[in-house]
Amino acid sequence: MFVEPTILHADLDAFFASVEQRDDPALRGRPVCVGIGVVMAASYEARAYGVRGAMGGHEARRLCPDAVFVPPRLHAYTEASRAVFEVFDDTTPFVEPISVDEAFLDVRGLRRIRGDAEAIAGRLRAEVRDRVDLPITVGVATTKSLAKVASRFGKPDGLCVVPGGGETAFLHPLPIEYIWGVGPKNSVTLRDRGFQRIGDLAMVPEAALVAILGPAAGRHVHALACCRDPRLVRGGQRRRSIGSQSALGRRRRAPAEIDAVLVGIVDRVTRRMRSAHRVGRTVTLRLRFDDFTRITRSHTLPEATANTEVVTTAARQLLAAAEPLIRKHGLTLVGVTVANLSDDSTLQLALPFERHDGDDLDHALDAVRDKFGTSALTRAVLLGRADHHEVPLLPD
Repeated sequence: MFVEPTILHADLDAFFASVEQRDDPALRGRPVCVGIGVVMAASYEARAYGVRGAMGGHEARRLCPDAVFVPPRLHAYTEASRAVFEVFDDTTPFVEPISVDEAFLDVRGLRRIRGDAEAIAGRLRAEVRDRVDLPITVGVATTKSLAKVASRFGKPDGLCVVPGGGETAFLHPLPIEYIWGVGPKNSVTLRDRGFQRIGDLAMVPEAALVAILGPAAGRHVHALACCRDPRLVRGGQRRRSIGSQSALGRRRRAPAEIDAVLVGIVDRVTRRMRSAHRVGRTVTLRLRFDDFTRITRSHTLPEATANTEVVTTAARQLLAAAEPLIRKHGLTLVGVTVANLSDDSTLQLALPFERHDGDDLDHALDAVRDKFGTSALTRAVLLGRADHHEVPLLPD
């Protein structure tokens, strides 16, 4: 049965690097790396040499001696993201953010007033270029997973439409890495067993992939390979988590250095929570090691909070528990997420009906930074430390 494609996946191209090239004409057409010690983002000119995000600066320079390294400007990326999402919101009321530079959009019901999905996607790309001056790729399909594959296939600065009824013909010849959820580790595992194309995954029983990847991942990969994805675009929902992470590069770090990075991350996360008037209960620590393996560790607090000291204590406890793995494998990325969010207006105060002593200090620091800039005040453990950089964290 024919189903009209109405789901768009819009993804800005090399977002951070594109903002730098937009704001500095001298960088246009040149290989640009955002970050100093660690590459936060690389332009397509740098990617042509093999440079990738989270790569150490020395390795990036070895691959691309002509690369231009620029320090990150998070405020510029935030403003650009807001401007792009204004275009999304002007396109359809059904927008589901995925990260600062990508989102799903559902354009069902707009054909009569705005044309079909391909026409809407074309105008969206033109609007982003005209209003924000950034390149964006849009994939159009009948499901979220296919739309995401289509946008990846269409990069950079392109438009790819998967016609209704042509899903299998488009998807099955592609490499298995195009499946949303097949990362470097699963890719090696599957290729070692002879799976090269997505069609190979669809041809085997689901139980075979469950045996190889585990129950959750096996069922997920098999369903997407068979073009089964019933998930809807969830527009108008508030974020369920707020998080941040920092890439560290491959140099071995002393425990004090890692702790300083952790403190900086928690400081950013809790400030964002207070700015959004949100509190949360579940603190999750994310770690990535030298061999690209990852772990997550979580702790649920007895009360919802946005207090920096409380979240820092919980994150430090989780980090201490992971110390043996860090010593063994090395650490290349640290992330902290606070989930189970609710509005701070619903916060139930504990006896004797006083907020945490540190809340006044947190709000005082926020006020100073709001007035004089985020660098006006910093924590002592962060003084002189500029060798780690924030990288985008996808919302849960």
